[in-house]
Amino acid sequence: MKDNLQRFTAQPEQEGWRVDRFLAEQLEDATRSAVQQLIADGRVLLNGRPAPKSARLKVGDEVLCDRPAPREIEVVAQPIPLEIYYEDEDLLVVNKPKGMVVHPAPGNSDGTLVNALLYHCKGSLSGIGGVLRPGIVHRIDKDTSGLLVVAKNDMAHQGLSAQLATHSMTRVYQAVVYGSFSQDAGEVDAPIGRSEKDRKKMAVTAKNSKPAVTGYRVVTRYRGFTHLELRLKTGRTHQIRVHMASIGHPVAGDPVYGPRAVIRELGGQCLHAGVLGFLHPRTGEYLSFEAPLPAYFTDFLHKLQKEETR
Repeated sequence: MKDNLQRFTAQPEQEGWRVDRFLAEQLEDATRSAVQQLIADGRVLLNGRPAPKSARLKVGDEVLCDRPAPREIEVVAQPIPLEIYYEDEDLLVVNKPKGMVVHPAPGNSDGTLVNALLYHCKGSLSGIGGVLRPGIVHRIDKDTSGLLVVAKNDMAHQGLSAQLATHSMTRVYQAVVYGSFSQDAGEVDAPIGRSEKDRKKMAVTAKNSKPAVTGYRVVTRYRGFTHLELRLKTGRTHQIRVHMASIGHPVAGDPVYGPRAVIRELGGQCLHAGVLGFLHPRTGEYLSFEAPLPAYFTDFLHKLQKEETR
């Protein structure tokens, strides 16, 4: 064992847990099946001996896990078209299409926004995000469309990140969600952390979570659906999707937090980052941008409108 050794001790509330469940809770971004593979490969020790996956823990048991070091991904510049709303020597604002991954990761080594940015900017991007995320200040999900600001240098990256940290950056989304709202506006104030049932998902939970606040306003009500404008007051992973699902109004088309009968014609959640505003980190000028609703979104609205007239 030497690659990436991690040591954990079973706590009283974890008495009787299977070792695979225990490790899936402890390791960041590790599924239970991935942990079971680590156990099968002999990379997990329980009190100094190879751990059976069905072993039950006692208080004070020591679990050692040796995760293989992640393989480095070569990030190459690719001539992928970008819809750029603004650009200067410090930053650019881009409208990311639905279906594009923001940065490379295992399984998505190319065709990402970063690959396109490296080509467009000729490598002139901030290095704070590392080799896989150069210039990336914030992200939106693969199947969420809309506006992102990208930093070309570290000064810009630090200034923009500070605005994200203080929640002073303006980020307004449009979404179609299931169900009808009796009120015209409201707010979801509920902490978000990793789901205890599925480590790949986020959830509203008090355990190992961070505060999360989403404001919403009804744009139009339809039969069985509502078009919402949503304003992020914090920026947690999958925040809008998790918050809407938590109040019984999951985003239409969401394959993770929505109902099992997914609206497949949407190709993912009907969610668009339409407005982005921030202070320019060099000049202090407030910049604001708005991207119109993309075709997949407007097509769905037209379908809902037609159903209203039947």
